[in-house]
Amino acid sequence: MKEVIKVGMADLQFAGAPATLRTSGLGSCVGIIMYDETMQYGGMAHIMLPDSSAAREQKVNRAKYADTACSDLYSHLLAEGCPKYRLKAKMAGGAEMFQFSSGSSAARIGPRNVDAVKRALAELRVPVLFEDTGGNSGRTIEFAPADGSLEIRTVNKGVVKV
Repeated sequence: MKEVIKVGMADLQFAGAPATLRTSGLGSCVGIIMYDETMQYGGMAHIMLPDSSAAREQKVNRAKYADTACSDLYSHLLAEGCPKYRLKAKMAGGAEMFQFSSGSSAARIGPRNVDAVKRALAELRVPVLFEDTGGNSGRTIEFAPADGSLEIRTVNKGVVKV
């Protein structure tokens, strides 16, 4: 039986084949996967907010924010010997779980998270090969470093594997 490493909210974990990484409860949160398919190794972060500069806590949980989580995934993969040019990313989540009549951009946390992840990955020059973002349904994702596949279970929409 393969090992499944759980990634909690505001958490970041790494795995090599044959283990897999799984996170659930992706509503407005975004699951970021960064990996090297040749080495069959990757990491997953479950981010909650777009930007660590808004952090109020004394000791910042870097896995909670898009900017710092992407940077930490990248640094760890390089330290493990993954070459920059082979790193790829996939992402899912960023739903708008609640409809607000105010239209305030502050309330649109899901789309803001998605934009922040894309910006951070672009700055690191890591291509996003696949994304399943937006909508208004929660998701659970499982990533397999062995083949780079991502399984996405969306509430009321079934399972997709890419």
